[in-house]
Amino acid sequence: MSALRRLRWVAMTGRVTTFRVLGPIGADAGGEPVAIGGARQRAVLARLLVARGRVVPVDRLVGDLWEAPPDAAVAAIRTFVADLRRVLEPDRLPRRPAELLVTSPPGYALPAAPDAVDAWRFEAAVTRTGDPAADALTRLDDALALWRGPAYAEHEAEPWARAEIDRLNELRMLAVERRAEALLELGRAAEAVSDLQAHTTQAPLREDAWHLLATALYRAGRQGEALAALRRARDVLVGELGVDPGPRLRRLETDILAQAPHLDPPRAPQGRSTPRALVGRADELAVLEAAAGRAAAGNEAVVALISGEPGAGKTALAETVAGRLAARGWVVLWGRGPEDDGAPAAWPWTPETVPAPGEDPAAVRFRRRREAAARVAAAAGGSPVLLVADDLHRADADSLDLLTALHSGPGRVLVLGTYRATEIGPALTAALARWARTEPVRVYLGGLTEPEVGRLVAGVLGAPAGVGVARAVHRRSGGNPFFARELARLHADGAALDHIPAGVRDVIRHRLARLPERTRDVLRQASVLGRDVDPEVLGALAGDVVDALDDALAAGFLTEDGPRLRFAHILVRDTVYDDLTAVRRSHWHAAAGAAIERLSPGDAAVLAHHFGLAAGRATAPKAARYARTAAEEAERRSNPHEAARLWQQVLAAGSGEVAVRLTALAGLGRNLAVTGHLEQTRALRAEAIAAVTATGDPELTAAVLTGFDVPAIWPRNDDQELAGRVAAAVERVLPGALPPLRSRLLSTLALELRGDTGDRGRRAAAEAEAIARELDDPGLLALALNARFLHAFARTGTAGERDRLGAELVGLAAKHDLVTVEVLGHLIRLQAACARGGFDAADGHAAAADRLAGRYELPVVGVFTELYAALRLAVTGCPAEDAYRTACARLAGSGMPGMSDGLLGLALLSIGHDGGDTGPYEPWVRPGRLLADGRREEAAQAVRDLPRSPHDLLWEARLCLTARAVADLGDREAAARLYEELLPAAGELAGAGSGVVSFGTVDEHLAALRELL
Repeated sequence: MSALRRLRWVAMTGRVTTFRVLGPIGADAGGEPVAIGGARQRAVLARLLVARGRVVPVDRLVGDLWEAPPDAAVAAIRTFVADLRRVLEPDRLPRRPAELLVTSPPGYALPAAPDAVDAWRFEAAVTRTGDPAADALTRLDDALALWRGPAYAEHEAEPWARAEIDRLNELRMLAVERRAEALLELGRAAEAVSDLQAHTTQAPLREDAWHLLATALYRAGRQGEALAALRRARDVLVGELGVDPGPRLRRLETDILAQAPHLDPPRAPQGRSTPRALVGRADELAVLEAAAGRAAAGNEAVVALISGEPGAGKTALAETVAGRLAARGWVVLWGRGPEDDGAPAAWPWTPETVPAPGEDPAAVRFRRRREAAARVAAAAGGSPVLLVADDLHRADADSLDLLTALHSGPGRVLVLGTYRATEIGPALTAALARWARTEPVRVYLGGLTEPEVGRLVAGVLGAPAGVGVARAVHRRSGGNPFFARELARLHADGAALDHIPAGVRDVIRHRLARLPERTRDVLRQASVLGRDVDPEVLGALAGDVVDALDDALAAGFLTEDGPRLRFAHILVRDTVYDDLTAVRRSHWHAAAGAAIERLSPGDAAVLAHHFGLAAGRATAPKAARYARTAAEEAERRSNPHEAARLWQQVLAAGSGEVAVRLTALAGLGRNLAVTGHLEQTRALRAEAIAAVTATGDPELTAAVLTGFDVPAIWPRNDDQELAGRVAAAVERVLPGALPPLRSRLLSTLALELRGDTGDRGRRAAAEAEAIARELDDPGLLALALNARFLHAFARTGTAGERDRLGAELVGLAAKHDLVTVEVLGHLIRLQAACARGGFDAADGHAAAADRLAGRYELPVVGVFTELYAALRLAVTGCPAEDAYRTACARLAGSGMPGMSDGLLGLALLSIGHDGGDTGPYEPWVRPGRLLADGRREEAAQAVRDLPRSPHDLLWEARLCLTARAVADLGDREAAARLYEELLPAAGELAGAGSGVVSFGTVDEHLAALRELL
C-alpha cells in the first residue's frame, strides 16, 4: 500500500492494521485481534503475505489452495477475499475500492506497509547495521521477541510457503549470532554463552555459531571449554559432511592455545563518543584499511590524511576506521584540534612537558618528541596503534611538529589526520610538506552520490526517502553529508527543501566572515548571477576580481568548471544572496542584465531573469520581451513547464501593451493545458477573448483565437458556451485571412465544433489540411490532422481511418520533434487498436505515450492510459471495477468535465454494474433501466425520445445500448435504422474505440437486430 493510501486509510478509520506470521497467522486492527475465519481464508491471507505485496494471480491461488480444485474454486477465492476485506476493512463504504487487500489483475495483492507485518519488521531489524552495540542488542532482543512459534506455523508443509519459511529461519539464526556479537562487544561474554550453546545444538553445521561460542567461552574464562567446543564442531562437520573445519575455526583454535591478545575484549577508543553512522565512502574505507594493513605489518609508521570541505564527513570516516580497528584489537588514541583559534592542540597522547628554567627550546622539543613516542609505544602494549589527529587545520605549529615526528618512530602505528582542504594555514602547510617525503595515503572526500544521499535522508527520516526528495536534497546539498542531513531534518519538520537550514546558514556565514572584505563583496555580486558565474560578466559588474576569485576558490566557496566558475553548493550561493537587501539585489540584477545584454545578447532566458528581478519601470519592457523570446524557445524544445513559467514572467513584467499581454495569456494557457491545468486554461482563454473582442482588431483577434492550439483527443467540449463563442469569433475573422492563418483558424473552428453532427467542422478540417499540405508546414499539418480526427465520426466503423491519422501524426512528430503531437498520435492509435481488439498493439501505444508523458511531465496522458488499462481488464474478463473507480477518480480532478461527466457510471454499466449517475449518457441508458424494472411502455417512449447522438468516440456505445433495448422491445422500425448505422462497424468491439469502455461486440448487437428484420 502506498504511503498516501495508508495515510488516507488511517485518517478515515483511525485503524492501523498489522499482521502476524511468526507463529500462527493473525491480524490486529487498532490494537485488537481480527477474527480471520476458516483455514482456507487464513491460507489466502498467508499466501498474499508471502508474496510481499506482489500480485498473486487467481489461478495460482487456486493451485496453491487445492491439489484438485473444485469447479467453483475461482468463485470460492473471491468469497474468501470478500470475507477477508470485511474483517480487515469493516468501515469501508459500499463500492469504495479496497485499501488493504486490493484487486490487481490478474489476481489480488496485499501491499502492506513495511512495518505492518511482524516478519518484515524482524527482517529490517536484523539486516540493519552500523548501530552501536548497546543499541543493536536492544533492537535484536525486540526482534527475536516477535517470534511466537514457527514462521507461518499452519502452512509449514505447503510448497508455496517453504522458501519464505526457510528464509525467515535463516534470518532468525543470523539474529541470534548478531545478538551474541553485540554481547561480546559489550564485554558480556558469559551472557552470550547459554544462548550460543542452544544455538549450536539447533544449527550444528554453522561454523560462525561455533566460532562465537568458543570466543565467548574463552572471554568468560573458560579456555578448556572453548577448546572442547571447537573439538565438537570438528566432530560434527567431519561426521555430517566429511569436511574439516574452515580456516577461521582452525585459526581460532591456534589463537586460544596461544592466548593471543586480540581475543581479549577490544578497548574502546579513548575520549570519543559513539561513532556516527557512515553513508557511502566504500572506496575510501578500502584505501584506509589497506593503509592499516601496511602499518600493522611494517617497521615504520604509516600516515594517512583525510581532507575535504566542511561537513564532508571526515570525522565520521575516521570514527568508522577507528571502530573497525579497535574491534580487531588495535589501540586507538584520539586527539582533536581545539575549536578556539590559538589554543594549543590537546591530544590525549601529547605529554605535558614542562621546560626547565633556561632550557633550550630545541631541547624541549626533542624531549617532548621522545616522550610522545614512548607514550605511544607504552599504550600499544604490543598491539598496533591508531593515532587519530582530527581537525589538523586548527592545530598549532608545535603540535603539528610533534605529530609529524611520530611517523619516523617505531612501526605498527597508523597516524590518521583529518583537515579541511579549504582552511590550510602556514603551520599545516609546513606539516604537509614534511609528510610528503613519506608518501602518505591521501583521501579526499567529495560529495555523496544521489543514491547515497537517499540512504542518508532515509536514516534521518526513519523511512525510505522518495526519489524526488533524494534528488532535491542531493541537488541542494551537492552531496555534502552535513548539508544533506540538515536539509533532511528540515524536510522532516515539514519545511520546504528550498529553505536553508539555520545550522547550514550559520556555518556558511562563519566561513564567509574569515574572508577578506573585497572577496566577500565579489561573492555577493557573484550570487546575483546564480550558481554558475561567468568571470567576464562578474568583471563587468565588479571590476578587477582576479584576486578575490582566487581567494574564494582557495576557501572552497567556488569551484572551476571550465572557463566558468561555480558556487560549490547552491546553499552557499543562496545564503549569500538571501543576505542582500532588496534594493541592492534590484540594482545588481539590472546591472547584470545590462552586462549580459552586451556580452551575450542571445541568452534570452538569462536576460529575462535579470531584468525581471530588477523590478523597475525602466526594465519592464526588456523583461517582457526577453521572457517572451525565451518562452517561445522553451515551447520549441518541448518544455511546457518552463514555457508556462516564462509566459507568467511576461505577464508579471506588466509592459502595458495589450498585444503583449494577450499573446502571453494565450501562451500561458496552452502550456498550462499541456501540463494538466485545464480549468486555468479555460479561464485564461475566456479572459483573452473578452479582451481582444473589445479591441475590434481582427488581426489581433485571429492571433488570440489561434493561440490556444492544444492537441485534443476527446471529441466533446469541456465548456460548450465558450466553444460557441470561439467558433462565432473565428467565423467573423476568417474571410480574407491569408493561407497560414486561415489554416490555423479553420483547425481552431473544427476543434470547437467537435462532436457536432453537422458537416461544418469536417469541411473546415479538410480545408485546413489541404492548406497545410500545400504550405508544407508540419505545425499547421499536425493541428489540421488533429481536427480531422475529431471529425472522423460521420459514420461508425472508422477505426482504420483514425489509425492512419494517428500513424501520420506519430511520424510527423518524430520527424519534427513535436512531443505533444506524438503523444496524441499514440493515443489515437491506441483507441483504433482497441476498436478492432488489437490489445497487444494498444499496449505498445499506451507504453509509448506513458514514456513520453513521464519524460516531459505531461500528467493528463495518464488519465487516458489508466482508463485503457481498466478497459483491457474488462475485455479480458478480469475484475475491472476497482481499476475504473481509480481511473475515474483521477479523471474527476483533471479539469475535463466534457469527458468525466457520467463516465464512471457508463464504465460500470459496461461491466454489469449499475453505477448510478451516467450524466450526458443517461438518455441512452434510460431505456435499459426501464426494461429492467418491467416498465416496457416507458422504455419504448424513451427510445422514441432519444436525442440525436453526437458523432464521437462513444457513438457506437450509445447505438449498442439502444440496440439492446430495441431488441427487447421488438421495435422493427428502430431496429432497421440501428442496423444500418451499426453495420459499418461490423467486426469491432462496441464502444472500445473510445479506449475506455466496451459493450461486447458489434456483431452480437447486429445479430440481435437482424432477428427483427
